[in-house]
Amino acid sequence: MLAIGTKAPAFTLPDQNGEMRALSDYKGQKVILYFYPKDMTSGCTKQACAFGELYPQFREKGAVVIGVSKDSVASHKRFEEKHGLPFTLLSDTEKTVIQAYDVWKEKKLYGKVSMGVVRTTYLIDENGIIVKGFDKVKAADNPSQMLAELA
Repeated sequence: MLAIGTKAPAFTLPDQNGEMRALSDYKGQKVILYFYPKDMTSGCTKQACAFGELYPQFREKGAVVIGVSKDSVASHKRFEEKHGLPFTLLSDTEKTVIQAYDVWKEKKLYGKVSMGVVRTTYLIDENGIIVKGFDKVKAADNPSQMLAELA
């Protein structure tokens, strides 16, 4: 988990349309940057759909939502289209940003240990500073929790 009050690591990644997006593109806006394990899985779908439902309220508060996983651009496009997601999904197949934000960790599932993305959400202010960070978040609750953080 990155420290609160530190500069958010800069990045440039392709979005679900293959367009390159940089953190610097969002200067002057609050950024909800959330990392999730995999497109189309139960928890990730609940989280993404809840962010989608609340997206107008995030925009009213001057914030954008950006989801990041190691899935491909094509997978993100299918995920966006299937669920009508109104926000940006970034593809980090090389895990450079995932590792820069310290979310690639050892995980245990049914006693099996593996490496993977730990569901983590950062709130980055208008100047690119991390002001909040939550790891091991509950997928369904995270979007409303983040909206409350903006209040």
